Amino acid sequence: MELRNGVTLTWLGHAAFRIGTADGRVVLVDPWLDNPKAPPSAKNLDRADAVLVTHGHFDHLGNTAEIARQHGAKVLAIYEVATWLQGHGVPEDQLIPMNKGGTVDLDGVRVTMVHAQHSSGITGENGLEPGGDAAGYVVRFGNDFSLYHAGDTNVHADMRLIGELYQPQVALLPIGGHFTMGPTEAASAARMLGVRAVVPMHYGTFPLLTGTPAQLREALGAAEIEVVELEPGGSLE
Repeated sequence: MELRNGVTLTWLGHAAFRIGTADGRVVLVDPWLDNPKAPPSAKNLDRADAVLVTHGHFDHLGNTAEIARQHGAKVLAIYEVATWLQGHGVPEDQLIPMNKGGTVDLDGVRVTMVHAQHSSGITGENGLEPGGDAAGYVVRFGNDFSLYHAGDTNVHADMRLIGELYQPQVALLPIGGHFTMGPTEAASAARMLGVRAVVPMHYGTFPLLTGTPAQLREALGAAEIEVVELEPGGSLE
């Protein structure tokens, strides 16, 4: 599997990814860089231009505030999460609050927030605080390449619409089960999306997340969809 338009994709463990663009920009998704599967180099960031947060749970919000303050990154998040981040030291001019269906153009990289079927909530000093809805993102590079990060979700029928509207070629899908869909549901999601390849995520981090890439391949059967099993720190380009 090769990506297009000079894009690189690096898995940083769990649901965290680093996306590099042809002009050297860096977009991070759900940067929990202290996760048990993170490579030793995960926090050695020399640059971060944007951070996409799918929802407020600790294993996705992760190191967002720290990264934003250190690198001046723009942070895209659902309104409630963005408001929480502003109250925790992220400057207002770096925050881009949005909601499902919205699209933000980051100098030619178009990011659309899409539906996810999951809960949200932020563990803060006052206990569990409201985190709005969970979401996913479609990231489009030019007119002929896009990828989809599903965030935490069960399979849902809107995935067919995501495929029709945005035509992602690559889907980053959770497969661990228990808190998200497992391999069987992820295979159904991949078929509805019409993608060429799936990069599994959100598995193996904790004992409860038992789904595996091998089970996803089995569930896909004869479907012509490649399962790209990255090691933490591994990349596609």
